[in-house]
Amino acid sequence: MSYADDLFINMCSDIIENGFSTEGERVRPKWEDGTFAYTIKKFGVVNRYDLSKEFPALTLRRTAFKSAVDEILWIWQKKSNNVHELKSHIWDSWADEDGSIGKAYGYQLGVKHQYKEGEMDQVDRVLFDLKNNPYSRRIMTNLYVHQDLHEMNLYPCAYSMTFNVTGDKLNAILNQRSQDILTANNWNVVQYAVLLHMIAQVSGLKAGELVHVIADAHIYDKHIPLVKELITREKYPAPVFHINEDIKNFYDFTVDDVWLENYVTGPQIKNIPVAV
Repeated sequence: MSYADDLFINMCSDIIENGFSTEGERVRPKWEDGTFAYTIKKFGVVNRYDLSKEFPALTLRRTAFKSAVDEILWIWQKKSNNVHELKSHIWDSWADEDGSIGKAYGYQLGVKHQYKEGEMDQVDRVLFDLKNNPYSRRIMTNLYVHQDLHEMNLYPCAYSMTFNVTGDKLNAILNQRSQDILTANNWNVVQYAVLLHMIAQVSGLKAGELVHVIADAHIYDKHIPLVKELITREKYPAPVFHINEDIKNFYDFTVDDVWLENYVTGPQIKNIPVAV
């Protein structure tokens, strides 16, 4: 059975059984009807996925693989902050009339910085170091730029990646300040697992561990019944991940260069309420 399913079930059960309720606190998010969106949460959740063993896509319900990959390429490859360059509509609520989400996410990865080796943005710096100084302990990105927070329509949730080469494997830590477990957990895991596979391949390395650190892992009050039903479902074997091995340049990847085989899942959950 899928390790990702087991991890997700245990995490959700722990949050529901042992988490802290924010009911009555001065929370920011609200539901569409204007009522406050309270959560039950755990602080400091750490999940580890060994990508050399299996691809961590949930089988309890389907994660929209192509859409998840499209978004991670929108951020890391296109370095865009405009929703008009994204196929899905998940960012529409935070975009202005021109489609911009402000100086957030892809915008920060595309900002040029001066290094002794020359001018590079954060993604190019990672790619440069993995090829030229792979055992450096300084290979990381950061989207949480305080001087620009006032110009971001949403503060970054998944805000940093730290890369570490051990032997011939590329490992990474994804740091996330906050996560809506039902709507976003496996979406982010799938995205950054794909990203790690891509960057490992173009760096002449193998994909190793993805460590996901979540500061505030929460389930919204209206999501609790949905999560309880979800984690009782039948589990299926993990899908097989494929990547176009001919791609040697990160910027040449498209959504069609990665795919899942034998991805069998339970039914999708429709009309999940989203707090904004």
